[in-house]
Amino acid sequence: MDRRQFLAMSAAGVTAATAGCLETALGSDSNDGPATEGSITGSATGDSAGRTIEVSANGEVETEPDEARLRIGVEATGESADEVETELAERADDLREAFDELEIPDDDVESGRYTIRPERDGNGYQGAHSFQVRLEAVDRTGEVIDAVTAAGADDVGRVSFGLSDEKRAELRGDALDHALENADEEAQHIAANRGVSITGTKSVSTRNVDVVPVRADGYAVAEADDSAAGATPRTQIDTGYVTVSASVEVVYGFEDAG
Repeated sequence: MDRRQFLAMSAAGVTAATAGCLETALGSDSNDGPATEGSITGSATGDSAGRTIEVSANGEVETEPDEARLRIGVEATGESADEVETELAERADDLREAFDELEIPDDDVESGRYTIRPERDGNGYQGAHSFQVRLEAVDRTGEVIDAVTAAGADDVGRVSFGLSDEKRAELRGDALDHALENADEEAQHIAANRGVSITGTKSVSTRNVDVVPVRADGYAVAEADDSAAGATPRTQIDTGYVTVSASVEVVYGFEDAG
């Protein structure tokens, strides 16, 4: 038997920026704090409405994923387009039966890319039909991969681990809370350094809130040793952590310290 094992997941594009800088008529300063980024500007004028400190800050949280999404497909070749179409239909039915046996709800299976085209050498046709599958039970991902592979799937790729809408909304708030806490700390540091006092918040804006899923784009197949002969193939997956990040811009008012 073959033993299939997914490559380790990697989350791309995750950064934790920790630098802050002051560019202001009052002078220059910096603060290295967790998850803070961007420029801080302040100005002192006779009008208290113009006395502000502006802060850009980041916040992020990590959590285990609570859903998985898989692209699963079948392929076919033949001398005519009709022959390819027929084979794709039969093999897609096999996949649908596997989904039913795995008790995956119909609402969590979506038909994806479907193509039939001439082969490059002009000798016949080739086609593909893929499905997008959502799993609420992340720990069943390996089981599903093994089952659909046994049912004839040619392509199991672009496996990603992410968050349900409910979990996403919850962690979005946590990431924003962290970003605002970092902004408050940055502003207080600047105010103390310049000898002024924060009077309150004048405005807050959210620049972006991102969810970075964990992805795997393929898997390696290795021959099992003799002692494993007759054993059922099992796909092993390291899901890693999903990152939710948020960025905010906050404008604070200030006055001379009493």
